Amino acid sequence: MAKRSKKAFYITTPIYYVNDVPHIGHTYTTIIADALSRFQKLLGNKVFFLTGTDEHGQKVEKAATERGLQPIELADQVVGKYQDLWKAVNISNDFFIRTTEQFHEKGVQKIFKKLMEKDDIYKGTYKGLYCVSDENFLSEDVPLEKGGYKICPDCGKRADVVSEECYFFKLSAYQKPLLDFYAKFPAFVRPPSRMNEVVSFVKQGLKDLSITRTTVKWGIPVPDDPDHTIYVWFDALHNYLTGIGYDWNMELFEKFWPATVHLIGKDILRQHAIYWPAFLMAAEFPLPQTVFGHGWWLKDEKKMSKSKGNVLDPYLILDTFGPDPLRYFLLREIPIGLDGNFSHEGFVHRVNSDLANDLGNLVQRTLIMIQNYFNGKIDETDKEEKLDKEIRLEFDSLKKKVLESSEDYALNKTLEEIWAYINSVNRYLAVNEPWKLVKDQSKRKRLARILYQAAAALRGISYLIFPVMPESSEKIWSFLGEAKPIQEKTFSELKFEDLKLGQKIEKPKPLFPRITLKDFLKEEETEPSPEIKEEKMEHITFDEFKRMDFRVGEVLKAEKVEGTDKLLKLEVDIGTETRTMVAGVADVYTAEELVGKKFIVIVNLKPAVIRGIESQGMLLAAEVEGKATIPFFDKDILTGAKVR
Repeated sequence: MAKRSKKAFYITTPIYYVNDVPHIGHTYTTIIADALSRFQKLLGNKVFFLTGTDEHGQKVEKAATERGLQPIELADQVVGKYQDLWKAVNISNDFFIRTTEQFHEKGVQKIFKKLMEKDDIYKGTYKGLYCVSDENFLSEDVPLEKGGYKICPDCGKRADVVSEECYFFKLSAYQKPLLDFYAKFPAFVRPPSRMNEVVSFVKQGLKDLSITRTTVKWGIPVPDDPDHTIYVWFDALHNYLTGIGYDWNMELFEKFWPATVHLIGKDILRQHAIYWPAFLMAAEFPLPQTVFGHGWWLKDEKKMSKSKGNVLDPYLILDTFGPDPLRYFLLREIPIGLDGNFSHEGFVHRVNSDLANDLGNLVQRTLIMIQNYFNGKIDETDKEEKLDKEIRLEFDSLKKKVLESSEDYALNKTLEEIWAYINSVNRYLAVNEPWKLVKDQSKRKRLARILYQAAAALRGISYLIFPVMPESSEKIWSFLGEAKPIQEKTFSELKFEDLKLGQKIEKPKPLFPRITLKDFLKEEETEPSPEIKEEKMEHITFDEFKRMDFRVGEVLKAEKVEGTDKLLKLEVDIGTETRTMVAGVADVYTAEELVGKKFIVIVNLKPAVIRGIESQGMLLAAEVEGKATIPFFDKDILTGAKVR
């Protein structure tokens, strides 16, 4: 593998077929690439981020015919939809390649001709199974269906037997070089489970690969033999070379090739981890550093695809929430190598819990208190105390964790670490209670220190979430009075204490309005809710109601009750004292996400011993399908306030 400059980072997505409009699956891949690209730019590295469209082949030809269009007309229409969507979700790609562009066709033909001259490509006759949907040749061991035909194991559609003259690539000659390469560079395919799949497949033996067709006219003509068009995968894979300047901007090409990471869905792993390195070896190009096969987003436990009719339109989310909640959800919900099952309920919960309650509430109450208590400007503070120092040092530790996980492409872990810190800052405010200190003029400098620490932490948080949520990040950065764009400060320059005293803090605007699932899906056709049978209720008198003491409680500490799945032990501030409560909510909420939250508790309920713990109160929650949903306060309400 060729050595590369540490300052050059070249990342690619697959190029997407133009036989249909983009969906959540395409969006997921491209958002991952965008977040990694943005992070590398913050590190001060030279970055090239490539995406684009794959516009040749039988599948596109067929889709165009069905619509009464020429293939290029269909391609032009769909390309515009991809480009519009990438703009809507804030994708910052450096180049968008189309395989119908002349420089790409010339580059592919040049490489094809070179391999013919080396005798790595030869003419012969192909007879075997071909899947039009996947543009892929299938092995002979695909089992027969009852009707006497065979089904593609990947897409589930009928495969056809084809027989025609074609050119072959000598893939069999690269079996040993590939296995030697995998052994020397075990991180070439990630995650490791995917490398195991690749090695196992190659060890079974490689057959020469048919790389041209005579029955498909919509493609790049073979040099000196225009009756043949180049097989779509040979054509498409070489976009990673032509898109970075091969044969038309060699200075750019030499600066960034070999690629740092090809980001792909696991369904095209074989083409990228076997065919592609073999093509590159044959043409004597340095090989990429990593092929990362991420998981799929599933709907109803099935992979989203047009053929299954279960694709999700990202605009349904974008029109309601904007880009950042979608970006956050897709990257936070699952580790990059695993599959995830998309649900609207899960999405709304993430928005309301993580974004509105955790981050949004922290921004609102911190900056509003600075506005109300200091007219938007902190000029002087007292010295750091123990808790103040801890929140600063924890940020320094967070930076290291974010660097490590982001460089390892573990964006889910990056966001987990950032949100753990957000919860720490919320706890810091809960413990220090600045809303009480404001009543004591002698504690003014102490109050200023607490709010300065919280604002400095927010500044660091806004910087670290920039790769994932650029729009919200820049808003928080601006609220804090930072004049220069985030991108002008490198990761190594970011310091907790760089928030300047006397800097004017703006009044924040709400970043993440809470929303109900019902409102979100109001334009979608949903299944009717199960009928709720009315239960006969026993009336109580007003005097009996007045005996109930409802207060605003704030969680200071939370932990799982050992040996249980649903119970959490909570330390809850009720204004006058701290109470221990046991709540059966662990199947819905983690201990970490409840810390700093405020909700209604009844405090004069007779104590009860649960699993050996005396529970001295009860929180109020709605029961939805047997699970608790807690109504949190979305404004900064005084802890201990009476609820009437």
